[in-house]
Amino acid sequence: MKSSPSNRREVLNVSGQLIVSAALLLLSSGTFAQAAPDPGVHQVTRAEVRHELEELASVGYHQPVGNNPYYPGDIQAAEQRVEAKHQAQKSASMAGHKADVKIAP
Repeated sequence: MKSSPSNRREVLNVSGQLIVSAALLLLSSGTFAQAAPDPGVHQVTRAEVRHELEELASVGYHQPVGNNPYYPGDIQAAEQRVEAKHQAQKSASMAGHKADVKIAP
């Protein structure tokens, strides 16, 4: 049985599509792989998250149960209060340190 030119074109067309599909599959396989963290990027630990939640609670933030209509405004406000608290502690520490230093006459 002889193959007609149209049959050969179909075979070439299908094989070409298979080659292109295989190439795309190989190229895209690395795209979805989970990247390892960069050496300079700090991964947050559970202890750090717990500490942050404790700090937020210390300035009046409580974790919501269910849907919170004020999210994210309420947590952002609490984060600002924590930052203000840290700045006040830092300022008090610096003022105390300056008071300890005596200037010789």
